[in-house]
Amino acid sequence: MKSRKTSGIGCAFDVIGGKWKAVILWELHVQPLRFGELKRALPDISEKMLIQQLREMETDGIVHREVFHEVPPRVEYSQTKLGGTLNAALAPLADWGGRHAKRVEAARTRTGSAK
Repeated sequence: MKSRKTSGIGCAFDVIGGKWKAVILWELHVQPLRFGELKRALPDISEKMLIQQLREMETDGIVHREVFHEVPPRVEYSQTKLGGTLNAALAPLADWGGRHAKRVEAARTRTGSAK
């Protein structure tokens, strides 16, 4: 039996595990975003956590950080090619999550209207 570290799913979750990484990567799939834009897109994440997650994702090679030497300084985050392949793999999971959320909401509605 393969250990978690050598199985494909284990390696994938090592890269995107936790509450925020997959969501951050998903936000970057359309276009590069500045830190403030990411923060506004994810209002429930703290600045400290967003910084930490972005650094880890950069280390893992799924996010690219580009510093523009301008006044004022500007930094943009984008997905790398590797991040793009990961986002493509996450798309079916996002579809499943959307369908699941609709089922849960429908069940709540039925339960609430039965009272």
